[in-house]
Amino acid sequence: MRILGIPGSLRAGSLNTQLLRLAAEELPAGVELELYDVARLKDAVAEADAILVATPEFNGSIPGQLKNAFDWVSRPLGENPARGKPVAVIGASTSSFGGIWAQRELKKVLGILGARVLDVELPVAKADRRLADPDLELRAELAGVGDALVSAVGASARESVLV
Repeated sequence: MRILGIPGSLRAGSLNTQLLRLAAEELPAGVELELYDVARLKDAVAEADAILVATPEFNGSIPGQLKNAFDWVSRPLGENPARGKPVAVIGASTSSFGGIWAQRELKKVLGILGARVLDVELPVAKADRRLADPDLELRAELAGVGDALVSAVGASARESVLV
């Protein structure tokens, strides 16, 4: 199984890119997380079984380039490769809140695109410290998000067989 990991930040040394790399380490055997940039995003979304997005929070919302990337993926509407695709949103921030507002904003955007947004949250607060020395709790939380994506892909496969 292949999961597409999309960091919502373009910054070198992005905490959210670090978070996705750590998430990749905690996925079950046989599951690969591929980090991707927005240049070839639409094709990558179409080819992925599921999507995991790690977003920073800018002024209580998602970064403009991440919103623009998903707006671009959604057009033309009838050919939107995110439609029905399982998506989980996580985030890292140096703040005490872990980017929770951005995660909720992005879930709204993805839902409007027609993605199957999972009801999981993982705000990583004080990420500069937590990612420097990831503890077992953070690793377990990331493993839980990965398991939820794997289950959602399995559910999608079972549903398509029934149709």
